[in-house]
Amino acid sequence: MSNHKKMLVKVLSGVADANISFADLCSVLHFLNFNSRIKGSHHIFYKENVEEILNLQPRGPEAKPYQVKQVRSLILKYRLGDNLK
Repeated sequence: MSNHKKMLVKVLSGVADANISFADLCSVLHFLNFNSRIKGSHHIFYKENVEEILNLQPRGPEAKPYQVKQVRSLILKYRLGDNLK
């Protein structure tokens, strides 16, 4: 299993929201084919056929737990990880 898939499983499990690095969270979104742009500390992720826009900011090297939860709910809502092998 690739590192991206392992990190996706970790995000979806919900047991370690406070222990996910910001870089890993961003790499999961890029792995799921999200586009991004950066303005200051704001990393804005968007994807065609996904209504919501994710606006993420790091807290040091870590992702904020509530933002990990937002990413997880978006992945589950749109079933983005379903067709990955």
